[in-house]
Amino acid sequence: MKEPGCKGGTPDARIWQEDLPAEWLNAVEAPLYYAHYREYEISAERAVGYDADDKPCFTCHRFLLTQTSTGETIQPVVTFSERMSAWRLRDDRWLVFRRNSANHGSEPASFYAFSSTMPR
Repeated sequence: MKEPGCKGGTPDARIWQEDLPAEWLNAVEAPLYYAHYREYEISAERAVGYDADDKPCFTCHRFLLTQTSTGETIQPVVTFSERMSAWRLRDDRWLVFRRNSANHGSEPASFYAFSSTMPR
């Protein structure tokens, strides 16, 4: 399952803006290129966008934790999911967006926060 904010492959120019509130758009640098990482043992990926000075200015990750269902058909069931996007502001703080869900079918919780360092 691909989530907005950190999609498979190299993020395109729109991905870094998806969760960014419009009023903050002029307070961040747009990434010029990305490093993309994927975990092979669990469903997880991460991307870091860099500005013209090769400094991180955007990061995102998503992961899904699953367990195998015990019904007639064996399929993975999502037990926890998280999506995070963060943008470096011009004052070097980070605006962080997180959305997570503690079990399959529950309404995800979303929030914005500020951080003095880039989220990992």
